[in-house]
Amino acid sequence: MNHAVHNKLVSFIWSIADDCLRDIYVRGKYRDVILPMVVLRRLDALLEPTKSKVMDELALQREMGLTELDESALQAASGYVFYNISKWTLSQLQKTATNNQQILLSNCEEYLDGFSGNVKDIIRRFNLKAQVRHMAAKDVLLDVLEKFTSPHINLTPKDIEDPEGNRLPALSNLGMGYVFEELIRKFNEENNEEAGEHFTPREVIELMTHLVFDPIKDRLPTVMTIYDPACGSGGMLTESQNFIEEKYPDPSTQRDVYLYGKEINDETYAICKSDMMIKGNNPAHIRPGSTLSVDEFAGSRFDFMLSNPPYGKSWASEQKFIKEGGDVIDPRFKVTLKDYWGNEEVVDATPRSSDGQLLFLMEMVGKMKAPGETGLGSRIASVHNGSSLFTGDAGGGESNIRRHIIENDLLDAIIQLPNNLFYNTGITTYIWLLSSNKPTHRRGKVQLIDASLLYRKLRKNLGNKNCEFSAEHIDLITQTYLNLDNLDRPAGDDGIAARVFDNRDFGYYKVNIERPDRRKAQFSAERIETLRFDKALREPMEWIFKEWGEAVYQDATLVKYEKAILAWCEEQGLELNSKQRKKLLNLEAWMKQSLLVTVANYLMQAIGADEFDDFNLFAKYVDKVLKQLGRESGIKVSASERNQLLNAVSWYDEKAAKVIRKIEKFDDKQLANLLCRLSCSERDLPDFGYYPSGKPSEFVTYEPSSDLRDSESISLASAIYPFFKAEVRPHDEEAWINLESVKIGYEISFNKHFYKHQPLRSMDEVAREIVTLEHQVEGLITEILGVSLGNVPGAEYA
Repeated sequence: MNHAVHNKLVSFIWSIADDCLRDIYVRGKYRDVILPMVVLRRLDALLEPTKSKVMDELALQREMGLTELDESALQAASGYVFYNISKWTLSQLQKTATNNQQILLSNCEEYLDGFSGNVKDIIRRFNLKAQVRHMAAKDVLLDVLEKFTSPHINLTPKDIEDPEGNRLPALSNLGMGYVFEELIRKFNEENNEEAGEHFTPREVIELMTHLVFDPIKDRLPTVMTIYDPACGSGGMLTESQNFIEEKYPDPSTQRDVYLYGKEINDETYAICKSDMMIKGNNPAHIRPGSTLSVDEFAGSRFDFMLSNPPYGKSWASEQKFIKEGGDVIDPRFKVTLKDYWGNEEVVDATPRSSDGQLLFLMEMVGKMKAPGETGLGSRIASVHNGSSLFTGDAGGGESNIRRHIIENDLLDAIIQLPNNLFYNTGITTYIWLLSSNKPTHRRGKVQLIDASLLYRKLRKNLGNKNCEFSAEHIDLITQTYLNLDNLDRPAGDDGIAARVFDNRDFGYYKVNIERPDRRKAQFSAERIETLRFDKALREPMEWIFKEWGEAVYQDATLVKYEKAILAWCEEQGLELNSKQRKKLLNLEAWMKQSLLVTVANYLMQAIGADEFDDFNLFAKYVDKVLKQLGRESGIKVSASERNQLLNAVSWYDEKAAKVIRKIEKFDDKQLANLLCRLSCSERDLPDFGYYPSGKPSEFVTYEPSSDLRDSESISLASAIYPFFKAEVRPHDEEAWINLESVKIGYEISFNKHFYKHQPLRSMDEVAREIVTLEHQVEGLITEILGVSLGNVPGAEYA
């Protein structure tokens, strides 16, 4: 369906809304009527030619006294997987209507009730009966029926002629998607809302189908399944089916293509289901609801998967179905990876809750076939924005997803698309192409294709869409992919570019480089007083103590002023979770902090208020006094409380002694195991945080300073220790590698691989341009004022 026809049809449908619904619906609510009526008329028009056959079959079944209707016979009579056994069609309702709205409403309801169950589900999703009753009550139902049954509008998937003999082009599933998208955009503009759909343009779907099917066009199976976990109105599915039937027909055999999908939005689900029925596909394979919350097709594997999942959309409301606390409970979103030491571990494969697009990719990855099942495995094309390429740190959910896909050699190619190619977003988008059975020459490799500058401009924008791919562009991208080309962008900064990489090129080690903590320590009344408040709740606790003082240690105070305390926290914008609120209002927590103040004052009396530049000695004195306190009073201080106390009275100072963590003593076997684990010699151990104490096989380790800690990202193609020796050690003699911190991450950067540096112009060139512009300005002023700038007083200072 071309854009002109598409726009004409949308304008016609919108005029129906404006003509008939203006006074009974606000413009933003037109969709509640228009969308279901478009779908209903689409189905109704298809059933009109076989209406008499269906009624004959119904009469026959009733004569036979069947207690339940034979649905298969009724479907055969209608020619579709749906039917209507009422005596009505929309045209008949309109033609035989009188001015009695109650009779018309009764006939309409009889008509809606006469549909098969699969259409009744669509009617229910649209809440159409309620809209029909409302229109009847407002006396506009007949007008709406008259508009939708007009011979000048064609909502069927077949070409027809209007009364004047003009051709009215067919409305395909994809065309229906275009109409739906445009209407949704218009409706949302009226509501000042953003469209929730990111409908995929025809040429993007065509590119995706070429990328998915062309590589195996000579080996397409006779029975194939296609799945879209965010199927919207079904365009990806039906266009894939059409592509196979039109581009790769097999005269020697009948191919069976089975379409599967899931859609959370009731309106788009209803449209998709209706078009599945029109095309003769099984509507039961299209399921309503959230793909992320329920694994509708658990255990299923699909040959092909194409999708444009929502991106930048929160999945927080579905988190309870996927995670329990910090643990992932849905096996679709857990993967097994090896840590730096080669040990396998099951890790989280969920992205941050604000963006669930990679969850849809994992849903598809989990439904890929192994090559042995069909010989072809599975192929995926999925559209994403840039965050899927690089968001998330090493060891995080997003990075783990990328790592799982790449290390299992599933990622085949990624194609960067032009901006403003989609209707409702202008951001940069990418097609991810995955395969579970790469051909030999592509194994272990990933191709990146930059097609961001390959487009032609539209004469008129369609929403955000201001450009499109031509057939030649699609062919160029497809051939670049099929040939596994490495291409530089042509001169003039236009055209296509491509690079082929090894899988490991996208991986990196993230390792912490530590430096020793050096601390001074000293007891003082001011430092000790900070222990009265929990560090995480310092601000509200300080305010509470300022307001009520020692009274906070009485049972009734915190209970009495709970509302005032929480109100103050809300006024200050302090977002406390339930655990923090409970702790803030808990007398025991306050008493615990108060006891720490008492203990610290006792320590100051015993040790004094002198400043120590050796924290190790200071800590020994503290531990000695704490033991004595425990013996004398029974007061026990936990390890965390001891650390809280020491942190309150100490601070980093580069001139202080290094803080010792532990003295390690190794026997020969232990030392050999350590050297083997670190892959180094004994003289290299300081580079890994083990410093000789001067005694045989004894080493000192130091506490690292969190403030001085650096993280380095090192390519998997390199090794950590040589990088450290070359890049870190020359600049810092005290640094060491913390191999226990190593995480493996994966990210993909198009800018890094395709950016071309443009050298700055010379100063002489810039100066000449400024002088030229000054002369141009002087000429313009002379022309406008009719005087020479040199004759204007003060011009020499301008």
